[in-house]
Amino acid sequence: MTPTLWLVVPAAGCGRRMGADRPKQYLTLGGRTVLSHTLSRLHAAFPEARLCLCLDADDSHFNPAWVPFRDWRRVDGGVERVDSVINALEAIVAEEGDEQALVLVHDVARPCVDAGDLARLFAVVDGDPVGGLLAAPVADTMKRDDGAGRVARTEDRAGMWHALTPQGFRLGVLRRALTRVRAEGVTVTDEASAVEALGLAPRLVPGRRDNLKITHPEDLALAGRILAAQASDERSIGHEECR
Repeated sequence: MTPTLWLVVPAAGCGRRMGADRPKQYLTLGGRTVLSHTLSRLHAAFPEARLCLCLDADDSHFNPAWVPFRDWRRVDGGVERVDSVINALEAIVAEEGDEQALVLVHDVARPCVDAGDLARLFAVVDGDPVGGLLAAPVADTMKRDDGAGRVARTEDRAGMWHALTPQGFRLGVLRRALTRVRAEGVTVTDEASAVEALGLAPRLVPGRRDNLKITHPEDLALAGRILAAQASDERSIGHEECR
């Protein structure tokens, strides 16, 4: 039997690096919020999935109309990303009770994620005993700084990957991993790092490089151009199929 698919979207951050008057998930691209774009992408790939959306308890910008999922719930976010995701997992455990349920965690600030990548990731992690994440091989020369703004050394980029999202794991594994690193005071910036700390090796699933994470002000305009290019490609494919 196919396990339940849960989507967890942490969206409780304030996005200080954007320097905007509101969290980055509420900035607009083509008249729609980043959050709306991101949830639409996930829904197009997984319309029957169940959603946990992690929001700040005092969030005054959120509009439930932006959520396309039929089965979803709002969960209070935490101080750090790991706290938000753990809150979501605890809510899922209380409702689901099945540690084999599959959980995909996706950054709210990645509105350009590709439907094909989402389908490929799901196919991989659904059959993998550990789980995995979308990732892209490093193409640039990598420099390590000396802490004072100068190059300390050049790192070998062979075998290096950029970690993207979604990242997908079984509910029980992910909950155990995140709970452990938080209890031990270990800082992790993604779910895969926590699973790695258990001694497990998540699968790397190659994803598109245009799965941009909006972090800095210039990223917003770049994301808009990516979305426009993707929409143009989809129209071209549709036109070709109709000929």
